Amino acid sequence: MPHVSVTIGGRPYRLACEEGEELHLQHLAGIVESKIEAYRGSFGEIGDQRIAVMAAISLADELVEAQRKIEALQADTKSYQQNEQLHQTHQEGWVSSVAEGLGSIAQRIETAAAALNGAGKV
Repeated sequence: MPHVSVTIGGRPYRLACEEGEELHLQHLAGIVESKIEAYRGSFGEIGDQRIAVMAAISLADELVEAQRKIEALQADTKSYQQNEQLHQTHQEGWVSSVAEGLGSIAQRIETAAAALNGAGKV
């Protein structure tokens, strides 16, 4: 199992990960480190543990917001699919209605043509 060395909160850590996940783990550690450094820049030295907790809560908040957006998009997609299905059903009904109307008109034209043809034989 591969190991990756990362720095979080100014401290080095050696973390194990799955084969091929090394770069991903380093990227994630970089995100955490960036949050911690941003809080350090904003609040100064208020304690490593407090800054780490603030960074964790901030990342958890971002995660929850992202999940909320995903759920909203999934609901929108479901609504769109239902509307599309309703539209398709309505369209099929409209096409059927037009086809029936055209069939009726064609029948009337044939009847009129037959009547005209019969009137000309007299």
